[in-house]
Amino acid sequence: MPTRLLRPLGLCAVLALPALVLRLTGYSVIPPVGLVLFGAAVVASSFVLAWAAEAAQVDISGGLAIAVLAVIAVLPEYAVDLYLAYTAGEEPEYVSYAAANMTGSNRLLLGLGWSVVVLVTLALARHRSGRTVRELVLDSGYRVELGFLAVASLAAFVIPVTGELSLWLGFALIGFFVFYLWKVSRAEPGEPDLVGPAATLGGLPRRSRRALVVTLFVLSAAVILASAEPFADALIETGTRLGIDQFLLVQWLAPLSSEAPEFIVAILFATRGKGADAIGTLISSKVNQWTLLVGSLPLAYLIGGGSTALSLDARQIEEFLLTATQTVLGVAALLALRFPRWAAWTLLTLFAAQFVFPGQTARYVLVLVYAVLATGALVANRHHILPTLAAPFRGRQNERETADTGDSRKSVNSH
Repeated sequence: MPTRLLRPLGLCAVLALPALVLRLTGYSVIPPVGLVLFGAAVVASSFVLAWAAEAAQVDISGGLAIAVLAVIAVLPEYAVDLYLAYTAGEEPEYVSYAAANMTGSNRLLLGLGWSVVVLVTLALARHRSGRTVRELVLDSGYRVELGFLAVASLAAFVIPVTGELSLWLGFALIGFFVFYLWKVSRAEPGEPDLVGPAATLGGLPRRSRRALVVTLFVLSAAVILASAEPFADALIETGTRLGIDQFLLVQWLAPLSSEAPEFIVAILFATRGKGADAIGTLISSKVNQWTLLVGSLPLAYLIGGGSTALSLDARQIEEFLLTATQTVLGVAALLALRFPRWAAWTLLTLFAAQFVFPGQTARYVLVLVYAVLATGALVANRHHILPTLAAPFRGRQNERETADTGDSRKSVNSH
């Protein structure tokens, strides 16, 4: 095995080992220590899982296979959130934690992930060309993913309106995700563009590569599943001991840990001038979150002993409403398949504002700001609304015609 691959894998193994020892021996540690050890295992395993998922694209062809690999790559986040929803079936207070983790991961992905990738791409493009670069331009093929996200975002407003996340809505979202998988399976995949350890892994001889990828999948998934429960419990108990709001810890620290590999890969793409690919990947992840993740929560809750719906309190309703309006603004800003600099700064600023002004009134003010800005973006991009909403349901011939007449320019546009 090449040294440049052995070193990162060895480091991840060292970080994950203490958590495995604790789980196998049943030895308990104080919550803050458990938080660090199990959190380190989740982060390390997330990186290994992401590298394996990327490298697997060398051997697995077809859009469906790649979409399934994308789901595997976000297993850490799903494992933690589904555990919280499952536990809520017996311990109702965990409903708020499940909602916190889901809304936090969604807002983190869009408010921080999308924004940073665009700003890094535009800054580097300006440095390389010496010209002012004001927007990132996406390929017309991304309209399908954007359409799925738009439809799922509109459906998500049912949650704050009804005050619950019902099983029927969950099944509808899961079904929509299955339709998404079927849709992307019909697309023609391009050659994978691997970076870092994934590139080294993908460059191994076929037999060695396949065996190692399968081994890494199994081991990293096992560590993640073994660490999800103690990691989530340690988060909550640490907040109790240190007097920190447990809701905020679950909402931000857990998603930041599980999504770190995805953010880093996206930023690496951006630094290589592939900002459109990076945003496309993050859009697909957002679709996964709004469909499969949200839809699975009431099912996990029911299996854990709960009812057919997760009833939400006022705080959770606010969080869902804030997350949904933020997503609508992100979709509205991208309707023309252009991500302008102002939109990136706006999303990043509003994301940061929720930490400066954390109260209930501030959350509703942010909802209003998101809604007003989204309305303005929808009006400005009104000619693209119907094509985007229809994109997931169009036939392949229509998709080709759209792609042929779409914007074929490079991923950044100078003015």
